[in-house]
Amino acid sequence: MPKTDFNDRLLSLGLARVSEAAALASARLIGRGDEKAADQAAVNAMRDQLNLLDIAGTVVIGEGERDEAPMLYIGEEVGTGKGPEVDIALDPLEGTTLTAKDMPNALTVIAMGPRGSMLHAPDVYMEKLAIGPGYRTGVVTMDMSPAERVNALAAAKGCSTEDITVCVLERPRHDQMIEQLRSTGCAIRLITDGDVAGVIHCAEAAKTGIDMYMGLGGAPEGVLAAAALKCMGGQMFGRLTFRNDDEKGRAAKAGITNLDRVYTRDDMVTEDVIFAATGVTDGSILAGIRREPGFLTAETILMRSKTGSVRRMVYRNPV
Repeated sequence: MPKTDFNDRLLSLGLARVSEAAALASARLIGRGDEKAADQAAVNAMRDQLNLLDIAGTVVIGEGERDEAPMLYIGEEVGTGKGPEVDIALDPLEGTTLTAKDMPNALTVIAMGPRGSMLHAPDVYMEKLAIGPGYRTGVVTMDMSPAERVNALAAAKGCSTEDITVCVLERPRHDQMIEQLRSTGCAIRLITDGDVAGVIHCAEAAKTGIDMYMGLGGAPEGVLAAAALKCMGGQMFGRLTFRNDDEKGRAAKAGITNLDRVYTRDDMVTEDVIFAATGVTDGSILAGIRREPGFLTAETILMRSKTGSVRRMVYRNPV
């Protein structure tokens, strides 16, 4: 079946505006210690901007189910309703804690593709594995142990395991994995939050110093990260994990029947997408919001998988 043309070229700049608006709205709450207020400010701004776009959009990755989220919930319809039918995956503020504490790598993130192009991932955990572009398919797999992955990637890169850096979300659930990684001599970049940014790091290893991402994080964020890698290049794998019957019920509600399936990047995002992210706090991918007399300045990365284009834009906004 031919890929759907959903006017991605025309919509891309509009998507960047959506991301920028959310980042600028949350800027006044950087370092203020209020995660909920920062998130709500980003949600409100992102929703307002989305509703200006000529799309018939449905949020497939959002802020939770309708009864859990007042805005931008899964299944919410956005846009004017006059344009192409599209799926939208978003995180209005990826790193609410990072924003509240003025820590690095808080982003606003949004991706858009044709209707039916994105995995409707339930709000459960996903085991994730990602590497950047330039490697043969299957150089690392979900079936490998953490140590085997490091050894395989080092062999493919033609370097020592000591020259490999792995990004991992710092959580007690990862203690055993970290211990295995340490046995290889590789470096580990521990992050406190923001695993979408963690995965994106792999796509620009020369800039970020990150070769591989692995660990357990939110499944919705996994789809967003897959959208970014589809634009930038790289491999990603994900497998849903369930802690109880309620979480398995969420998967069933999302239409998922094979609970053990390993999803590739292109399983999670099946058609061409556009992706935008704006820095809220300074990070290794994007600069955060800058305050100048009379202005706020934001940096956005805007990508299209159809062309492989990656644009970095600086937006100076009078206040």
